[in-house]
Amino acid sequence: MSRENISDEIILESDIELDESYVVAPDNDFEEMGYPTVEVSEENQEAAEVLKSYALNAICEGQLVEAKDHLTEAIMLNPKSALLFASRATCYVKLKKPNAAIRDADVALQMNPELARGYKARGMAMAMLGLWEEAATNLNVALKLDFDEETYMMLKKVEPNANKIKDHRQRKLELERQNSEKIAQALSVLHDGEVVEINDGKVLRTKMSAAHTTSRLTITYFTAPWSELCRNMDPIYKTFAREYPNIVFLTIDISKRMNGAPKWKTAYIPNFYFLKKSKVVERAKLTNKYELEMKILHYVGGLSR
Repeated sequence: MSRENISDEIILESDIELDESYVVAPDNDFEEMGYPTVEVSEENQEAAEVLKSYALNAICEGQLVEAKDHLTEAIMLNPKSALLFASRATCYVKLKKPNAAIRDADVALQMNPELARGYKARGMAMAMLGLWEEAATNLNVALKLDFDEETYMMLKKVEPNANKIKDHRQRKLELERQNSEKIAQALSVLHDGEVVEINDGKVLRTKMSAAHTTSRLTITYFTAPWSELCRNMDPIYKTFAREYPNIVFLTIDISKRMNGAPKWKTAYIPNFYFLKKSKVVERAKLTNKYELEMKILHYVGGLSR
């Protein structure tokens, strides 16, 4: 389904009013991640724990960069510790470096999928990037694994945005479904590849409405059996209907009375009305195959046959 056929009621995600006061610019910092395949000695494990304690003290004193550096040293000594990566992810959150936090949290959760601290850090980092639904998902998992007040309060900030995006997506899907049904119904009455003879105003309005719904060019051809020009044009018109199935080809015999039809100016025949979105864009007297095809190509831009 082409974008132009989607209902005007469908709003863009940028139209949703979100609280983005927590969002920060994405970072591109890359820290050492260690070598996960290395054998970690008991001595290195103990040294890493000491560095971790230094980092925690630094965090308490507000020395976040120092804390991050201690944790990086610890990770280099023990790159198999999920807690160290989760701790550095938490530090990155405090430093407002969400991408770095997510990288560390991902590593921590690969090592230990039940680590609440990893989900908490990743959720908070995703909120900083405006990834509201992903943030809410991670924070919810963190709370289920290990409830803490900070995570709960952050979730309460994130959920309104996540819910707005979810509701928007559901509305959009519903409108697209309804629009698809309208288009399918419209296509069912258009008879692709055929010339539809109009004998009644109601039928004409039905065809025009279907063409409008599907954003199709409509050609209404006024003919008469007593006109030699029309007798020559009739088979040409039918041929083009087969060659251009995505155009709506209608014909009206002016010698026949048509009930409930709109007033058309038909001072001469063959007379062709070209319509887009139910509006007449041109009225022309065309007397041969070349003239008609050039006019069709003008409006459809070389539409595939």
